[in-house]
Amino acid sequence: MAEGNVGDRVLVESERVGRSAREGEILEVLGGGSNVHYRVRWQDGHESTLFPSAGSLTIIRVTSKVTSPQPARGRGRLK
Repeated sequence: MAEGNVGDRVLVESERVGRSAREGEILEVLGGGSNVHYRVRWQDGHESTLFPSAGSLTIIRVTSKVTSPQPARGRGRLK
């Protein structure tokens, strides 16, 4: 199972038919290896500790792109 990092999104599939998946943000990674668990803030604002089981969790990685500053456009001309 892939491990998540702080800031990554998690998607937990429902175990019941007709219920939607839950989505949240990893706030803290607790444990490690086969005992990894996460402190997660869910979309409804609640926080909980998540102990993922096999096949129940999808991690959506957050990538940070470094971009160079772009010059301002349309603000007038330099004289």
